[in-house]
Amino acid sequence: MSAAPISTGHPHTSGRMFGRFTRHRLAFISLLVLALLVLVGLAAPLLAPYDPYNLATSPSGNILFASPPSREFWLGTDALGRDVLSRLIFGTRVSLTIGISAAALALVIGVVLGVIAGFRGHLTDTLLSRFTDAVAAFPSLFLILTVSSFVKPSLITTVAIIGLLSWVPTYRLMRGETLKLRHLDYVEAAGALGAGDPRLMFRHILPNAAAPIIVQTTLGVADAILTESALSFLGLGVQQPVASWGNMLADARTITVLQSQPWLWLPPGLAILVTLLAINFLGDGLRDTFNPRER
Repeated sequence: MSAAPISTGHPHTSGRMFGRFTRHRLAFISLLVLALLVLVGLAAPLLAPYDPYNLATSPSGNILFASPPSREFWLGTDALGRDVLSRLIFGTRVSLTIGISAAALALVIGVVLGVIAGFRGHLTDTLLSRFTDAVAAFPSLFLILTVSSFVKPSLITTVAIIGLLSWVPTYRLMRGETLKLRHLDYVEAAGALGAGDPRLMFRHILPNAAAPIIVQTTLGVADAILTESALSFLGLGVQQPVASWGNMLADARTITVLQSQPWLWLPPGLAILVTLLAINFLGDGLRDTFNPRER
């Protein structure tokens, strides 16, 4: 007899899992950092000291182009005379929105196709798997760059392109989990009691495959933020004057800026670095928390 699925809904089980997660110090600190970043993004209009689109001026009325940090402008101004700190705060909202939205889109596509392929098997599995192999045969960033060059860059198209071309890892993981779960006794018993295929797939199989999918989605957010940064740096992602961490880095295309104007590229670069590290540490913590051997 196959063992019944492990339930994580019981309060004692949930409490033990939360306790294991909090003992993973880097993961717990990373969760707090990400929560802080989300709050910064949500409260951007309240936190930003200046309008991120307005030009900064000196007391005499001169526009401060690429001005170094000062008391008035803590992180200086960019090449167009806009406050870097304000744009960094508003860029937090844009970059996190793109990362989470693109990862959510990839999650939906990968989970739906993966559970259908794994549950149906036979011809359906073969067709979907060969299609996935064809998509995965191209380097993902190269494919995204190619598609981006043929459409008008915007926030929505950036989310759509990243999400529509980043679902392959989720699909493969969901398909493998479905193949493992579909023949367990509780699934077969539900089928014998009259449950239809959609109920079996999305009510009995999907919830018990949630743990690895959550971890994969967490890492997918990091990939989406990094991809958006690359696209925006190359001018194919979020367009000016909207601020994102990626297009803020676009100012650092010359040796002069890299060497003598670090306030233009260091803040968004550090924001991307800290966010990616926090997401990866959080993913490690979730993986250890959901690991059956730790139970």
